[in-house]
Amino acid sequence: MHDETAAPMNDPANPPEQGSTMPVSRRIRERILDAGQRFHANDNIADFIAEGELEQMLDEVEARMRDVLESLVIDTESDHNTQETARRVAKMFLTEVFRGRYAPAPPVTEFPNVERLNELMIVGPITVRSTCSHHLCPIIGRLWVGLMPNEHSNLIGLSKYNRLADWVMSRPQIQEEAIIQLADLLMGKVSPDGLAVVFEADHYCMHWRGVKDTATKMVNSVMRGSFLKDAALRREFLSLIDLKR
Repeated sequence: MHDETAAPMNDPANPPEQGSTMPVSRRIRERILDAGQRFHANDNIADFIAEGELEQMLDEVEARMRDVLESLVIDTESDHNTQETARRVAKMFLTEVFRGRYAPAPPVTEFPNVERLNELMIVGPITVRSTCSHHLCPIIGRLWVGLMPNEHSNLIGLSKYNRLADWVMSRPQIQEEAIIQLADLLMGKVSPDGLAVVFEADHYCMHWRGVKDTATKMVNSVMRGSFLKDAALRREFLSLIDLKR
């Protein structure tokens, strides 16, 4: 997995070679491979994208998407509804639904736990939108975060939980891995005694295709530290979030 703390590769002193005929995606891919890093669908690769290259990626993805539409035998020249579809889809992928792959982590101000808070804190439900990496269909759900801070913990603003969740989820994901990524990120930011994350979601790869079952949801959880060791604390957290509401 790509190390979120890796040194940025977009060094202004070494801009992309002007006039290069190599596709921008290949330049970025080679940087990642040279660094020995991973670039799976749910990895963030912002450190390897130089200034101006995201705009070049937009042009490249648009061209590739136009090829896809052509292979689907869709007339994008005379059909007024699809003339700009390739551009719209490319922009959607790079700046919206997959933005968490290409944008750096949102800034998060951390505050010391001056009052030495050590009671259960719960944030949620946070509405999240992601994409299934198997079929590129939407995953829409909500998640809850439980924290047991200690005197050495960092406290972050309420809205920052939403921003960090959106950054992790705005990538092609599978739910089981997404919740672990978010838990790892929050453990690193807050350093609590315990962390709990519960994620409930609808998967449109089931609703829209395949079995076409609109009732099935998936719920999974990650428990760390005191939530894993203390059954009473775990029960308190789960009773307070009440998934049936």
